[in-house]
Amino acid sequence: MRPVHTDKAPAAIGPYSQAMRVDSFIFTSGQIALKPDGGEEILSQGIEAQTEQVLQNLKNVLEAAGSGLDKVIKTTIFLADMEDFGIVNSIYAQYFQDHRPARSTVAVKTLPKNALVEIEAIAKV
Repeated sequence: MRPVHTDKAPAAIGPYSQAMRVDSFIFTSGQIALKPDGGEEILSQGIEAQTEQVLQNLKNVLEAAGSGLDKVIKTTIFLADMEDFGIVNSIYAQYFQDHRPARSTVAVKTLPKNALVEIEAIAKV
């Protein structure tokens, strides 16, 4: 078991790793719309911009671990407002295209930094 780190995604904002590699699997931490440059301020734009940043962060963490979006087995999406489901789903589909991992989507009361969306993944190396 070993932690995964990349400067192409935001550093963890707590006592956790961006992801953990266990044998041939990657378990990512949830990604929110923080920029990789170290700034802790979340993107203030709407759900579209936040979803794009989240998926880019997730992609970069997976690639740093020797994996990629095409090797994702399962994702979990956390939404601050289930009304955003359609928008998030549309952007998500652009990143995953024909690859259709298993997925859960859950509405939550609040997310870290008052983010609108958070996504985590389990992938194969």
